[in-house]
Amino acid sequence: MKELDSELELTIRLGCFLLVILTLIFMETVRPRRKLYYSKAKRWITNFGFSITNTIMMNLAFPIVGVAASLFATNKGWGLFNIIDTPAIITIPLYILLFDVTIYFQHRLFHTFNPLWRLHRMHHSDVDYDLSTGIRFHPLSIIISGFIKISLIFLLGPLAIAVLVSEVLLNATSMFNHSNWNLPKKVDAILRRIIVTPDMHRVHHSVNSGEYNCNFGFNFPWWDKLFGTYKAQPYLNHDVMNLGIKGLQNEGAMTYLSLMREPFQKDLEKSD
Repeated sequence: MKELDSELELTIRLGCFLLVILTLIFMETVRPRRKLYYSKAKRWITNFGFSITNTIMMNLAFPIVGVAASLFATNKGWGLFNIIDTPAIITIPLYILLFDVTIYFQHRLFHTFNPLWRLHRMHHSDVDYDLSTGIRFHPLSIIISGFIKISLIFLLGPLAIAVLVSEVLLNATSMFNHSNWNLPKKVDAILRRIIVTPDMHRVHHSVNSGEYNCNFGFNFPWWDKLFGTYKAQPYLNHDVMNLGIKGLQNEGAMTYLSLMREPFQKDLEKSD
């Protein structure tokens, strides 16, 4: 049964991943938000290369992930939801919310603690901004994030479906809110009440510290508004705002090996 569940999880996650990518590729093509200035092919080879690496690293670092971790916790009786008899109609949405607020604070931690920032800034150093930016993370940061996620699963003991939905949602929204899709302003205004939109999250990728220390949310915008880190618009227009990390805006920001080594090289001052 566990093997079947793992196969089903992989099928659902891969299917949703491909569906979101194909949809966003189409929308970025027909309704681009910003002009892309660098080689898309070179960036995509690098960014998707990290996505593949991170998938392999996660499976090597954690023998049980996602649904398997949830099933393990259930079998052991671990977690708050397994100790307190709570109906699924409550635990599923509650876990999705708690998972998302955990990712929000994890994101803030990666901006606050310098060793973690050195890993995370690779994500910010992308010289352009499109759906592939949403899967561009250093493998060590993904492993740390994976440890936090596994810990949350063991702490709460959620149903497997809740873990699957939260992970699929996180992957989908990460690519969506990093996409170069030009949403109509009225649509953006409505959507950002419930999910993080590309215009909202793009502010977070500014070179300006007053902007990249805002809008940490991935799925829902509520945490930024609740904890005072929400910024509606950038200082400059979205079309001309400067993105990336000063000192990493060169060819090295697009090559796989340079980015893999970058956190262990000389430190960089955060942009002002």
